[in-house]
Amino acid sequence: MRISYIFAAIALVAAPAAAQQAPAPAPLPPELTDPATADRLADAMQSLSGALLDLHVGDVQAALEGRKPTAAERRKTVGSETGLSARELNARIAAARPQIERSIKALNQALPEITSDLQRAQRSIDRAISNMPDPNYPRR
Repeated sequence: MRISYIFAAIALVAAPAAAQQAPAPAPLPPELTDPATADRLADAMQSLSGALLDLHVGDVQAALEGRKPTAAERRKTVGSETGLSARELNARIAAARPQIERSIKALNQALPEITSDLQRAQRSIDRAISNMPDPNYPRR
């Protein structure tokens, strides 16, 4: 008998919470849902790879060590230090293209849930802040 009273009380308390509907997530921007986004991202990475390989690093190494760079250090680049050619780096980027596509697809699936969770967290924080006592309120 007492158990039924407990269940009835729980049902009454839970009813308003169950009746609330979660806000509809905002639609995803077309840049995230477009399948060509992964291709554009990989193409951009390939175009940047040449600049990355030509980046001079000898000056930075000498500066971190607190000395002037030598002539040989001034010629050091990321490509010369890693041994990667532009062709090898572009091949690695091309091989990563399917992984980029899968990552974008997973992000698209998770983004509405993440957005709604962040909105709920924001509302909880706003409620908590609104219930905080005013530090300027005079104490007795």
